[in-house]
Amino acid sequence: MTADDYKSGQVLLIDKPLGWTSFQVVNKVRWLIRKQFDIKKIKVGHAGTLDPLATGLLILCTGKFTKKIESFQAQEKEYTGTITLGATTPSYDLETEIDATYSLSEVTSEKIKSTAQQFVGEIQQQPPVFSALKKDGKRLYEFARAGEDVDIPKRTVRISSFEITRIELPQVDFRVVCSKGTYIRSLAHDLGRALNNGGHLSSLRRTKIGSFHVADSTTIEAFENALSS
Repeated sequence: MTADDYKSGQVLLIDKPLGWTSFQVVNKVRWLIRKQFDIKKIKVGHAGTLDPLATGLLILCTGKFTKKIESFQAQEKEYTGTITLGATTPSYDLETEIDATYSLSEVTSEKIKSTAQQFVGEIQQQPPVFSALKKDGKRLYEFARAGEDVDIPKRTVRISSFEITRIELPQVDFRVVCSKGTYIRSLAHDLGRALNNGGHLSSLRRTKIGSFHVADSTTIEAFENALSS
């Protein structure tokens, strides 16, 4: 491919590595394209953020195709991952330390599976306070890190499927198909609460966005090698 191809517009499917922010992936890919073709400027954007502790499918658009980003963001998404029951964290995942623990003596496989089905359909979900959403001009995580209480309104999201694929307490593996704006961290937290227990997200991988599948994606290293070959 040429510099003009990237400027005209390309859709790149990247398998985001653990620990990277989505913006770091965008910046790396932009830098690689600029370096390879010795160009000063190229538009690159992503179609839906993944948290640093998540891996999986990240759609990047270059050049004129950055106009397609909103249409990709609106598409249904699929995730797989692990919820750890019996403990909560303020961020609803492993970004923060455990703040409370619970006995799992009354939690059964049948109860987990039946409770998960309560979340299928349109639900009201409260985003985690450790998120990049804005309120009064500030990111929510800024309030959280400052120890300030903040009222976060619930939002309507749609869960098309919430399948429990493995139970080996305290770990519960799952597959979720959901609408734009769904926080899987909040789903993990809410599942724990619905079980009269606690829960947090301990791993997450995005496997699909619309018709795009992570199996068709490439790593950053492979993209770099293909670009220079």
